[in-house]
Amino acid sequence: MMLAQQEYLDDFTWFDGTWKTLWLGEDIVFLVLKVVLVFAMLLVSVMLMVWFERKVVSDLQNRIGPNVAGPWGILQTLADGIKLFFKEDLTPDQSDRFVFKLAPYLSLIPAFLMFSIVPIGGDFTNGDGSVEIAGQTTFLQLVDPPMGILLFLAMSGLGIYGVMLAGWASGSKYPLLGAVRASAQMVSYEAALGLSLAAVFLTSGSLSTNQIVQSQTDGAFFVGGWNVFSLGFIPFVVFLIAGTAELNRPPFDLVEAEQELVGGFHTEYSSLRFSLFFLAEFMNVVTMAAIIVTLFFGGPHGPILTDTLGGVWPILWFFLKVLVFLFIFVWFRATLPRLRYDQLMDLGWKLLIPFSLGWFLILASIQVGRDEGWNLFVVVGVGIVGMGLGAALLLGAIRTARLSRSESEIVEYS
Repeated sequence: MMLAQQEYLDDFTWFDGTWKTLWLGEDIVFLVLKVVLVFAMLLVSVMLMVWFERKVVSDLQNRIGPNVAGPWGILQTLADGIKLFFKEDLTPDQSDRFVFKLAPYLSLIPAFLMFSIVPIGGDFTNGDGSVEIAGQTTFLQLVDPPMGILLFLAMSGLGIYGVMLAGWASGSKYPLLGAVRASAQMVSYEAALGLSLAAVFLTSGSLSTNQIVQSQTDGAFFVGGWNVFSLGFIPFVVFLIAGTAELNRPPFDLVEAEQELVGGFHTEYSSLRFSLFFLAEFMNVVTMAAIIVTLFFGGPHGPILTDTLGGVWPILWFFLKVLVFLFIFVWFRATLPRLRYDQLMDLGWKLLIPFSLGWFLILASIQVGRDEGWNLFVVVGVGIVGMGLGAALLLGAIRTARLSRSESEIVEYS
């Protein structure tokens, strides 16, 4: 029994004076410090994101925004958090108490785990992005598992369970409707999200986020190898739209539409648990922006302008890129009206999924054509023609279905 336990332990760790994880090659203490630092950095970024969104939306809508708590109102998020912490915590009588209390954490934890695979720095121009800190050779990311992007997909799918269970466990109809919408929305956009990721896997040849960043460092200029260009923009656009829908952000915030559902899935929540949902939402926004930068814009890769602070430049480029997409998400909220539910479903099932699938097939054909020595112009031309025919058939089927439904409604009401 002891021998079997030791063999199982040896598969994951070894001991040479310090405990180390075999698959990371780092001291356990060093890894714990990385966890604490990444989590603290993410919490601070969430606080700044809440302030940033309020200020940008107020500027776009010609309002003032927070300007009292701290310089430029930057401490307003901290004040709101303290207020929510001391508010009364309510639990509905008809709720499933255990699930009701568990749901906010099921939304928060996956958001943090998704960020753990994001490289935020490292020199990818002359190396693999590894750096040496306190005698440890490591990546500037919490973990780099070989199936990192699959972990992202798994956690994004798991995070929706917090929303669904919160709505179901509340024992109220409005939160339940929000939970049902969340499940339908997740199914509609997860497929498009996965297809756009498949295009990235096809070109990079790896599921590791570190390897994906390394694959984008080729090119005459530092942007020459970015996947947003090499994949023809379409996977990036699909990922951006599907990612916004996954975040339940405007114009896809139907799970918490106040006009119909009071507040949606979190209607019955208050105090700290209410704040955990919004903490998870804004954490997901930061994480999604970081994932987009990693997959399509080279992550922290960028020009090293001075050798004096060479290690700081990748971190600076990463945060500047993330800031651009955080502004885009806020811009969406401030300008775009909320879609109707049928429009939301049509966009996912009838446009994004077929379009991303067709584009992925074209990219796969180009890859096969390069390996076989085919004429790429012919391959691309045939692919575009085939995609056009498929689009025409799909549009014809949609139009026929609409006409048939309209005729049946006319007969029913006549």
